[in-house]
Amino acid sequence: MEIDVQRTIFEFIGGLGIFLFGIKYMGDGLQKSAGDKLRDILDRMTTNPFMGVLAGILVTVLIQSSSGTTALTVGLVSAGFMSLRQAVGVIMGANVGTTVTAFIIGIKITDYALPIIAAGAILLFFFKAKKLQYLGQIVFGFGALFLGLKIMGDGLKPLAGLQAFYDLTVSMSEQPILGVVVGTIFTVIVQSSSATIGILQELYGQGAIDLKAALPVLFGDNIGTTITAVLASLGASVAARRAALAHVLFNIIGTIIVLIILGPFRALIEIIQSSLGLNPEMTIAFAHGIFNVSNVIIQFPFIALLVLMVTKIIPGEDRIFEYKAKHLDPIFIEQSPSLALGQAKEEVVRMGNFAVVGLEETKAYLISSSQKHSDSAFQLEDAINNLDRKITDYLIQLSSSSLSAHESEEHSMLMDTVRDIERIGDHFENILELVDYQISNKVSLTENAEQDLNEMFTLTISTVKEAVEALNTGNLELAKDVMLKEEKIDKMERSLRKKHILRLNEGVCTGQAGIVFVDIVSNLERIGDHAVNIAEAVLGEDHGTY
Repeated sequence: MEIDVQRTIFEFIGGLGIFLFGIKYMGDGLQKSAGDKLRDILDRMTTNPFMGVLAGILVTVLIQSSSGTTALTVGLVSAGFMSLRQAVGVIMGANVGTTVTAFIIGIKITDYALPIIAAGAILLFFFKAKKLQYLGQIVFGFGALFLGLKIMGDGLKPLAGLQAFYDLTVSMSEQPILGVVVGTIFTVIVQSSSATIGILQELYGQGAIDLKAALPVLFGDNIGTTITAVLASLGASVAARRAALAHVLFNIIGTIIVLIILGPFRALIEIIQSSLGLNPEMTIAFAHGIFNVSNVIIQFPFIALLVLMVTKIIPGEDRIFEYKAKHLDPIFIEQSPSLALGQAKEEVVRMGNFAVVGLEETKAYLISSSQKHSDSAFQLEDAINNLDRKITDYLIQLSSSSLSAHESEEHSMLMDTVRDIERIGDHFENILELVDYQISNKVSLTENAEQDLNEMFTLTISTVKEAVEALNTGNLELAKDVMLKEEKIDKMERSLRKKHILRLNEGVCTGQAGIVFVDIVSNLERIGDHAVNIAEAVLGEDHGTY
C-alpha cells in the first residue's frame, strides 16, 4: 500500500507540474504569435467597460491565464492608462476567457498527447522561421497539457476507493460552503484555477465525485484564482490594490448568487449534459463557462457600484498621472495651426515633467532598492514613449499646414525637444537596468561612490527641471543657468571617473561595482547633454549644439 501511496503522490504532483508547464508554454507561444501587443490591445480596446470585457476575454485566451491578464490590467491602472471602471470590465472578461482551458480539456484527446508533443517538437527544432517556432511552442504546450492531465488522472484513480475521500465528497454535497472552501484553498496552493478545474474534471470523469459536490468546488476555484492578483498588489499603488479587490469581490459575489440558486443551476447543467450528450469533462467546462458568463451579465450593470465599494474599502489618493495626450486635438490643425502649435508645446512640457519625475523615481530606486520606485519609473518611461509617438505624429500632420517663419522655427524646435526628452527617458531606463543588475548580483558600491552618485543625480535632476521650466516659460535666464549646470555635470563626470580609478587601484572597489558606477555616471552626463539641447532651443540657434 505504501508503494501505491508514493506512486499516487508522484503521479499527481508530476502530472500537475507537466500540466502547469503546458499551459504556461502554450500561453507564451500564443503571446509571441500575437506580436506581444497585449498591452496595446488592453490600452486601445478599453474605451468603455463593455469593450474592456471583450479585451479581457481576448487577452486571457491569448495568454491562457486570467491572473496574467489581471496583473497586466493592474499595471495599466497604476500607470494611469486605464480607469478603475475600465479595469473591472477587463477583469470580468478575464474570468470568461479563462474558461477556454476547461473547454480544451473537455475535448478529451488525452490519447493523442504524445504525438501532439512530437509535432510541436518537430516545429521547434527543425524549423528556423520564428512563426513556425511559436506555433511549435503552442502545439508542444497543448500536448504537454494533456499529458499532464493523463498522468494526474492516473494518480487520482485510487482516490475513488478511499473512504475518507468518499466522506469528504458526501460532506461537500450536503454543505456546498465546504466545497467552496476546498476549491478556494486548493487553487490558492496551486496558483492556477485552470489546473484545479482540470483536476476536478478528471475526478468527475472517473466518478470519484458527483456533480452536486463538484459545482461548489468549481466556484471555490474561481475565488482562489484571485489570490495571484492580491499578492501582486501587495505594496503596490492604491489603484492596483483596488483592482485586485474588485477581482476578489466580483468572484465572491458571483459565488454567493449561484449558491443561493444552486439547485436550479445544477438542474440546468444536468439538462444541458443530457441534451447535448456531453462527457463529464465537458460538463464541468460548460458549468464553468455558464457560471462566469452569467456572473458578468448579472454584475455588469453594477460596475460603478463595485468601483464605489472598492474605493470605500481602500481609501486614499494615488499619484496617478494622466499618461495619455491631453492637448492634441486634430481639429486645431486645420482651423488654427498656431493654436495647434501651442497645444503641442503644452504636451511637450507635460512630457518633460514626466522625465523629471522619472529621474526622481530612478534616484529613489538607486538609494532604497524599493521595487515600487522602479515600477513607477518604468511606467513613466512608457508614458514618455507614448507621448513621443503621439506628439511626433501630431507635429508631422501640423507641418503640412501654412505656418509663418517663426512658427516653423518653433515647430522644428518642438520636434527636436521631443526627441531629447525621449532620450532622457531611455537614459534613466538604462540606469534602472543597472540598479537591477546591482541588486540581482549583490554588487555593493562604496559609501563615497554612493555619495558621488547622489550628488550628480541631484544636479542632473535640477538641470532637467530648469530646462523644462525654461521651455514652458521662455525664461532665458533659466536656460543660461542650464548651460552652466551642464558644464558642472561634465566636470563632475570627469572627476568621478578619476575617483573611481583611484578606488580601483586602492582595491576598495570591485570591477562589477566599477561598471555600474561608471555607466550610471555616463548616463547622467548624457541626460545633461539633452537638457542643454532643450535650453539651447529656448535661447535660439546661435548657441551651438550640445
